[in-house]
Amino acid sequence: MHAEENPSIPSPPTLFDAVLYPHRSLGPTGFWILMACVSAVSFGAGLLFMLAGAWPVLGFFGLDVLLIYGAFKLSYRAARMVETIALTEESLLVRRVTPRGRVRSWTFQPFWVRVSIDEAAGRDSRLVLSSHGRHVALGDFLLHDERVALAKELRGALAPLKGSA
Repeated sequence: MHAEENPSIPSPPTLFDAVLYPHRSLGPTGFWILMACVSAVSFGAGLLFMLAGAWPVLGFFGLDVLLIYGAFKLSYRAARMVETIALTEESLLVRRVTPRGRVRSWTFQPFWVRVSIDEAAGRDSRLVLSSHGRHVALGDFLLHDERVALAKELRGALAPLKGSA
């Protein structure tokens, strides 16, 4: 029986806890300001073309605004992905929530888990946790330096658990 199933059993202390999510530099207010500026420029340019007799161009400028809006909405939707890592003495739990809300979880025994990253690969490096033939890649949306730092922190948190056996 686990602590989650019975509240009277204390849960083991968390030794490492991280929440990873994609970074978006443009917040909601900035998005609406940008869309207002793009719309104003597109409408103004389209109006000039319409007054010059090329009225179909106005529709293409409107289409541009819709495509930019759609691209940003897709980007913000992708930013809803979340990965969590929780390490206790008994387990390393990785949980991923996709932009659609689908949840996947992986549990590893801390003594056997291996943290690997190809630091020489640069931007294309992958942070991978593996144990007993199972693998999970973490933080594909992170910058290379962030993945390297996460790997170093995770290895540091796992080291005492591996040395105690």
